Amino acid sequence: MNQRLAKFTIGQVVRHRVYPFRGVIFDVDPTFSNTEEYWLSIPEHIRPAKDQPFYHLLAENDDSSYVAYVSEQNLLPDDTGQPVGHPQATLLFESFREGQYKLRPRISH
Repeated sequence: MNQRLAKFTIGQVVRHRVYPFRGVIFDVDPTFSNTEEYWLSIPEHIRPAKDQPFYHLLAENDDSSYVAYVSEQNLLPDDTGQPVGHPQATLLFESFREGQYKLRPRISH
């Protein structure tokens, strides 16, 4: 299986191609790395190929904040220039500037 480079970056704000939500990327898997049950729960008309990057998002819609796992083919750059209102964003990121979040430095022993 050929892996390709991720199109989006950690800290980038993106939106879903089909559903009305947006979020900030906090992790990337080079290929699908979730359960088969999860993959089958994705509606067939937008079910992605597994051999592409998948992104972990701190996501939000008009009603709630949550964590989403989305394929690259179903994401678009968010062009609003606005930060994401997810309550955990400040735990992972230290700042938001020019449409991009900057990760907090890791704390280790």
